[in-house]
Amino acid sequence: MIRVGETAPDFTLLSGAGEPVRLSEILKRKAVVLYFYPRDETPGCTAEACAFRDSYEVFKEAGAEVVGVSADSVRSHQSFADHHRLPFVLLADEGGAVRKRYGITKWLGLIGGRVTFVIDRSGIVQHVFDSQSQATRHVDEALGTLARLTASSG
Repeated sequence: MIRVGETAPDFTLLSGAGEPVRLSEILKRKAVVLYFYPRDETPGCTAEACAFRDSYEVFKEAGAEVVGVSADSVRSHQSFADHHRLPFVLLADEGGAVRKRYGITKWLGLIGGRVTFVIDRSGIVQHVFDSQSQATRHVDEALGTLARLTASSG
């Protein structure tokens, strides 16, 4: 798995709106909280997405953009985002190529891993949180890291 201090692999994936989104383009403007999750509309993934939604303004104030990635289709992402009023982009990694580049393995060999990366504007991974069962803790971990980064740069 990609570790703290390493450069985050760049990628381009389609959003729920069908638009290509490139990580390096977002990083030109903001830090990125990149979270990989197993599947749209499952209980843990919905709780996680809604926790990111509910803290989205705090992420924006911290100078970060939230980006969710799963193997679900563009259509599934659009439906999931609309259903839960998600203000951030969800990207479709249908073949799992980006997940593999980040070194995220399947949980119990079956379910896509739940991992969050906090990436600074220079593209360096500043924090990695890997927890399948603590879905909403990913938000707290990311916000804590962004607060530390802001404190150390200010």
